[in-house]
Amino acid sequence: MVHYGVDYYPEHWPEERWEEDARLMQEAGFNVVRLAEFAWSRIEPAEGQYSFDWLDDAIDTLARHGIKVVLGTPTASPPPWLMAAHPELFIVWSNGTRATYGSRRLNCPTNPLFRDYAARIVRAMARHYRDNPHVIGWQIDNEFGERCYCPICQRAFQAWLQHRYGTLDELNGCWGAVFWSHEYTDWGQIPLPMSTSQAPAASGSGIVANPGLALDFARFMSDTYVEFQQNQVAILRDVCPHHFVTHNFMGFTYDRLNYFDLAGSLDLVAWDNYPGGFWKTQAPDPTEVALGHDTMRGLKMRSFWVMEQQAGPTGWGIVGPSPRPGELRLWAYQALAHGAEGLVYFRWRTARVGTEQYWHGILDHDGRPRRRYAEVRRVGQELGRIRSQLQQTEVRAPAAMLLSYDSRFAFEIQPNNLGFSYTRHFTDYYAALRGHGVDVDIAAPDANLSPYKLVIAPALHVLDQSIAEHLQTYVADGGVLILTARSGVKDHTNKVVDLPLPGWLAPLCGVEVVEYDSLPQGSRIPLDWQDHRWQTDGVGTEASVWCDVLAPRGAAIIARYAGSYFAGEAAATVHAVGKGQVIYVGTIGDAALATAVITGALELAKISPALRAPHGVEVTTCWRGQQPVLFILNHTANDETIRLDCAYTDLISGLSKDGTVVIPARDVLVLVN
Repeated sequence: MVHYGVDYYPEHWPEERWEEDARLMQEAGFNVVRLAEFAWSRIEPAEGQYSFDWLDDAIDTLARHGIKVVLGTPTASPPPWLMAAHPELFIVWSNGTRATYGSRRLNCPTNPLFRDYAARIVRAMARHYRDNPHVIGWQIDNEFGERCYCPICQRAFQAWLQHRYGTLDELNGCWGAVFWSHEYTDWGQIPLPMSTSQAPAASGSGIVANPGLALDFARFMSDTYVEFQQNQVAILRDVCPHHFVTHNFMGFTYDRLNYFDLAGSLDLVAWDNYPGGFWKTQAPDPTEVALGHDTMRGLKMRSFWVMEQQAGPTGWGIVGPSPRPGELRLWAYQALAHGAEGLVYFRWRTARVGTEQYWHGILDHDGRPRRRYAEVRRVGQELGRIRSQLQQTEVRAPAAMLLSYDSRFAFEIQPNNLGFSYTRHFTDYYAALRGHGVDVDIAAPDANLSPYKLVIAPALHVLDQSIAEHLQTYVADGGVLILTARSGVKDHTNKVVDLPLPGWLAPLCGVEVVEYDSLPQGSRIPLDWQDHRWQTDGVGTEASVWCDVLAPRGAAIIARYAGSYFAGEAAATVHAVGKGQVIYVGTIGDAALATAVITGALELAKISPALRAPHGVEVTTCWRGQQPVLFILNHTANDETIRLDCAYTDLISGLSKDGTVVIPARDVLVLVN
């Protein structure tokens, strides 16, 4: 079943309005609503005094219109009575300042007292709703992620380190604590990586904490949220075993938590998707959205929900652009195309009060249905016709990209170059694959890689020898692997390896980095490709950000630098290993470079796209058994044409499609043959 619905805050509106809201929701085709994730003060107005009558009435009202409910545990926004009584529960920022009341997600996730209060309200809600036939699932908290630097977190971090390393000798050795005479003789001496300079580390001017300590703290805080979530999951599993449990993640771009770990104990992953958020300086990027969907699907390698889907202009103090006509529908089908089984808009009606007065919902402040409502209702009507044909579809990607949170955390600590962004570098290669119409899974470095013809591991900076051996096995069995600059530099403790780079990956790549150059911002060095298959329609490719000077040790050169003092030296290589091949790209470059590399790699891996599409038209394939279901999404403001390879039926319109087909601006085709 495709769940289709909206986030609703009945506590914000007079009860006499609820029936009208539910009626309009039913007319829009909604069958699910998320409730109560910020309602702690209404559910527990005073310590130990619970009030569920209002929420019961709201659920009953929705149920009369055929709408089921996902409840949020409200622990992301504790009430004033709790925080006023216990100010020690507030989070402490990296500069040592303790937060005060006024926003949300400002509690320390480690504090045992807060965890106790959280457990009490979760258990009370679970007991009250465990037998309610209209409640189908739970969302834990809301958008986990701020790091806390309070004394309780410091003591917990020290205990976490003791469990991880066992002895101080082991920790001192792994961190290289002899540097600057930082050898610890008591666990209580170990600090948190607080701000040690007015300038941030990423600026290149700040003092970086010991890289081993800083990486372990990032891991510790991630583990802390996993544990905080698991405490609530355990309660819900015990009291409501027939309900599903999820959390609303924040897509690919959020980099403060290891999302693979956070997803582990959940039944399914959900995420919050705002393609045109007010904080963005450009028009919605469909590739960025697609990467968010694919990352969320990859966390558990199964279908997911979008628990917050943009429904209007977003903003707190500044208001972002309004979704253009057709975009809400287009974004809905894009989610389905990438494996969503649930789509929930944020929010139903735009709030008249509070911080999010300008974070618009489907309805405006006056509660009247207009253009946006008509568009989401159209989607609901279409889903009513085609829902059964989309059930049990799945994405079967021929390519995977390896997302390393250890590497991501390490680059947050030491970016290596002011122009380097792990997120941007990863996205460039993803965009190159999607530009060729290739479906992609986002996987952890230790994932099973046997289903994939092609694997890309951008800047796999931190790894241990077991991951290198895992990749060796994949390639030897016939896979094609792409590795890029700054791979294999660090071991799992964030210590630089004492091997020629790319470290444990060097034998697999058949190459040695004999020198490297971190380029000044704006520097570009042309590349000279040695083989026609790596060319891309005459578009020039250049090295930028970083240059590895490569000495082949069995690999063949596919590109050379055509400038700087290392002109003529190898910039990229390919190496045959067993039945497969490894491409090593010794520079970061830009989107054009990633496209050139992917063009050649797809030929090596013998991957062909389902259909060729013009720029701005996305083609994604889902499978229902052995039947492909093609989603063709025109993200442009113009009519576009595409050449079909055979006759299809468009599920939405019921019309036959064959030959050259015109797709109107921001329109969608869902094709089966």
